[in-house]
Amino acid sequence: MSNPKDFKFILKAMINKQKTKVLYVEADSDFVDVLLSFLTLPLGTIVRVLNKHYGDEAPVVGSLTTLYNGLRNLDNGLFLSEDCKNLLLNPIRSSEVECRRLKINVDDTPPTRYFKCGDTNCVFSKSSNVSTHFSGLKCDCGKPLDKKIYVRGYGDVCGGVFIASKASLIITDDLQVLPSVTSTFVQILRNLGITDTVGIEERSLTFGFNEIMDLLKGSLVSPAPLTELILDPKQMNHVAMKCEIGVLPVDLIKKQMEPFSAKNMTVKAIVSANKLLFAEVDSDFVDFLFSLLALPLGGVECLLGSDTCLTNIDNLYKSVSNMGMNKYLKNIDKTKAQLLQPKLPLCYYSRTHFLSLNANDFNYMYFSYDNGGSLPSSDSFSGYWVSSYKFPEGKVSNFNRQWVSTSTCAEGQAKYVKGPNMYMVTDNLTVTPLSSTSSFSVINSLKIQLSEVKELELVVGLEEALSILKASLTSSRALTDGLITPF
Repeated sequence: MSNPKDFKFILKAMINKQKTKVLYVEADSDFVDVLLSFLTLPLGTIVRVLNKHYGDEAPVVGSLTTLYNGLRNLDNGLFLSEDCKNLLLNPIRSSEVECRRLKINVDDTPPTRYFKCGDTNCVFSKSSNVSTHFSGLKCDCGKPLDKKIYVRGYGDVCGGVFIASKASLIITDDLQVLPSVTSTFVQILRNLGITDTVGIEERSLTFGFNEIMDLLKGSLVSPAPLTELILDPKQMNHVAMKCEIGVLPVDLIKKQMEPFSAKNMTVKAIVSANKLLFAEVDSDFVDFLFSLLALPLGGVECLLGSDTCLTNIDNLYKSVSNMGMNKYLKNIDKTKAQLLQPKLPLCYYSRTHFLSLNANDFNYMYFSYDNGGSLPSSDSFSGYWVSSYKFPEGKVSNFNRQWVSTSTCAEGQAKYVKGPNMYMVTDNLTVTPLSSTSSFSVINSLKIQLSEVKELELVVGLEEALSILKASLTSSRALTDGLITPF
């Protein structure tokens, strides 16, 4: 396919007669696929692509922007391996292969690479001899995993990604996706207090890569992203919306995450006047914070009961679960699983992380060799072409099977930073190594009297973890709003 940045969508927008509001837009399945793909984006990827596209004018997304930037600036030597840091800076999304077929894909994360044993006669076909890493991992036979597997394609290349091909749908200003039928637009107009269609303007619009990026940004920071994007794009540079933490679905999440084995964490909070200045934490808490960057938006919605305070994303998520949308989905069960209850790639899964979604329920990679074609001359490794690969729910025949090693850690124990190092986490989730000078610097910069500083020992369990996650989406004071204000 041609460069996706050159692709253009044609949309129909309905605008009120005062030309102050976009009532809704009508779009085809390809555009809605791109919109729904926002739910598959890991939080870290969202921050990264916004930073890359907008540079100094990138929006600040709660405390996630500072969490990601702090991760990027953290010394490589503090991580268990360079791969650990790279996996967090460039999170893998579980639907990455399907999303390659999007007309416009905002995620520029390089495709996951797979390496197998360099010995073509290796007999360990059922052991860890396929890996997503290339930095020193070895097969059980003792030889390096340095033979690259080149993935050519996956599954059904025809039709839509999430939405059935040729479907036409309506998208409201707050990103509800609805069937394109008469009753839908009549109800939209009624909800807006519009009693007749006199003066309503129909406008044809062209949406390319830049507009899709603006829509991604607007979905996070604007109460009316389509209106601002189409009628007043200069208004879209404000910070993320604020909200109250409210009631969290703790019991529901415990049931969904059974068997639940995460242990409470303890942090030492330095506070002043009900504001958490910073916390002294161990590597487990840092691993928890960094693991948030691997969570896809749809997974965040699942964990928070579709009440994230990102109203547009909440609406997008609820649209998929709407029974009236079922007939428009390409594959009802698969699509809803991918968007509403996404699973983490194995390299991010941990039974000990509070907010670790379930991992993909497979450890095996199925693939077949294609002897045709030649390897790219620009690649420094010799390897194998793979005509297809699949992570199936059921048995697949006529495929070679290899166990996939996705982490340098034991299965279900994803860890990133070294212990027993202690770390300082500021209110906006910036992580740095703990030292007396760093503590002094924070207190001094805030011009706080030492007599006003108190030390509290806080226990972080599932409810507190959910609270921090929710606060991080919209607040630049994620620790205060997540740990101090609600409790």
